[in-house]
Amino acid sequence: MKHFSLIIIAAMLVMGLGACNQNKNNVNDKKLKVLVAYFSATGTTEKVAQQIADATGGELYRITPEQPYTDADLDWHNDKSRSSVEMSDKSSRPAIKKDLNDVKQYDVIFVGFPIWWYTAPTIINTFIESQNFKGKTVITFATSGGSTIDKADGDLHLAYPDINWKPGHLLNRASDEEVKEWVKTCLN
Repeated sequence: MKHFSLIIIAAMLVMGLGACNQNKNNVNDKKLKVLVAYFSATGTTEKVAQQIADATGGELYRITPEQPYTDADLDWHNDKSRSSVEMSDKSSRPAIKKDLNDVKQYDVIFVGFPIWWYTAPTIINTFIESQNFKGKTVITFATSGGSTIDKADGDLHLAYPDINWKPGHLLNRASDEEVKEWVKTCLN
């Protein structure tokens, strides 16, 4: 009987340590309901979104265009490419697959994207306008080959003043630890 009790106690200790280890990886101490929504044309932003979802325990959601972007669409050297045409027309709202029911259930929403023409792709406006973000805490994150997130952040804050914006962050090649540290500052 003593051996049985020792086995039970040992099992409980192992399970408890495992649970502590899991919580250590998730920096969402307040247990906020988090959505990590992202648009990624080439996969770079998607990797960062996954890091944020892992760090927060948040739900990952891909903002998917109804018509996928081809390499030719993304050719920023071509003024007639789809991305060039969309970005030169500030009223452009590329259609997205609307498979996210509602953001009401989330406390914090991270919105990620690659920087295009120094700002957020217009598909991000489509996403924001398709949901009711009024009063929600929204934090942008981005990837870029050479731009900052400052103009994108400013443009979005100006366009959607009813959203509770927190400063965004550029996360190029960020380590898991760097992402965790940034997320921790966002959620406190």
